[in-house]
Amino acid sequence: MTEPTMKKAKGDGLEIQLAIWEGRGDNILCIHGLSANCRCWDRIVSGLVPDFRVLAMDLRGRGHSDKPPTGYSIDQHARDVQGVLEDQDLETITLMGHSLGAYVSLAFAVRYPHRVKKLILVDGAGHLSSSRWDKIEQAIKPSIDRLGQVFPSYEDYTAPLKQAPFLQPWTGFLENYFRYEVEETEGGVRARTPVGPIREEVSNIRLFDASLMYPKIACPVLILRATEGILSEEDMVLPAEDANRMVQEIADAKSVDLPGMNHYSIIFGENEVRDRAILAFLT
Repeated sequence: MTEPTMKKAKGDGLEIQLAIWEGRGDNILCIHGLSANCRCWDRIVSGLVPDFRVLAMDLRGRGHSDKPPTGYSIDQHARDVQGVLEDQDLETITLMGHSLGAYVSLAFAVRYPHRVKKLILVDGAGHLSSSRWDKIEQAIKPSIDRLGQVFPSYEDYTAPLKQAPFLQPWTGFLENYFRYEVEETEGGVRARTPVGPIREEVSNIRLFDASLMYPKIACPVLILRATEGILSEEDMVLPAEDANRMVQEIADAKSVDLPGMNHYSIIFGENEVRDRAILAFLT
């Protein structure tokens, strides 16, 4: 896998970190999930370059982007995306978002329709019930709690992650991702992402009504859905009925189920069906 070039771009009043994989084709901008970072895309990008030029951003509060104490919402991230496109002189783009990034991509495509050629929504952007959000919050609580902790070493940081059932098998892609995630601090290492912004984000995402966006999407949309949840079927981030609703209410949308994939393996794992679907949609 080719290492990306890392550079800073201007978001909406702050600096956003970009990973850029050069290629000869159209530009694709990737937007990660809730507490993730730009290197979660390494696996999928490996199947896209050099036929496409791929950019992935650290959302504000994550990775190497600036981390203001407050101001974490889907609309704010969409404004950051607009800032990045202006800064990088990109007129139009294909957007690919995972989880929270799918919601951000959806919102951006509604707000700036002239800038989006195509949308790829990876296990996200469904209109979920309050009880479904409760289950998802319960499932991701250990991941959020980890953000505030200091571990004696990187090995201690990753030891429980290497045992997590939803991160199997452990690969070089996961290793690169978590090495990018941590920073040295007094007493050891910790995640670069502070816990406060993520808690604010979780509160705000529940207030976002994705279904209002569906009829307003003008570009072609590919929806990729994991058939397994995070820990169980109850915490599935994009249930079948929600994906079906998206296909019905978005003018030009297609949904592809990825059996055996969960919310994390859909992006970190090897999957030929996913890779073929993305390439077919892009070309």
